[in-house]
Amino acid sequence: MNVAALCRKSVETVRENDDLALAAKMMREKHIGYLIVVRPRVGDGCLLPVGVLTDRDLVVKVLAPRIDPGTLRVGDVMTQEPVVAKDSDEMKDALLTMRRIGVRRLPVTGSAGQLVGVLSLDDVLDTLAEDLGNVAGSIRREQRLEAALLP
Repeated sequence: MNVAALCRKSVETVRENDDLALAAKMMREKHIGYLIVVRPRVGDGCLLPVGVLTDRDLVVKVLAPRIDPGTLRVGDVMTQEPVVAKDSDEMKDALLTMRRIGVRRLPVTGSAGQLVGVLSLDDVLDTLAEDLGNVAGSIRREQRLEAALLP
């Protein structure tokens, strides 16, 4: 299975020059802890991922050192040059990348580098749980059918 099959196409984005406090407010209102920082590509306007901003970034880089978030922009705090998965990548390769760098989410890009979605471990786990449920259901059904055929 490739990344495109599982990635979430609807993602929340911000720009580098956006107010950090407003980005944090967006996270709170949408109940998310991850924003992809994008920049429009000159020429076609496609959104290119240039960073990510997490709730952990806010805690570690702003709140713990007691920096006033009102004085910062997203670009001051974001993780720059994020590792991405291509929509054509195999899921196992994306999961290995996530494990290697210790993240729960990856921006997903298309063939031209444009943002097409985000892959999260939550989405992967939901799919695996559904698949395992189908396996268990098949076994139970087989057992019921066998029992019904016995005299």
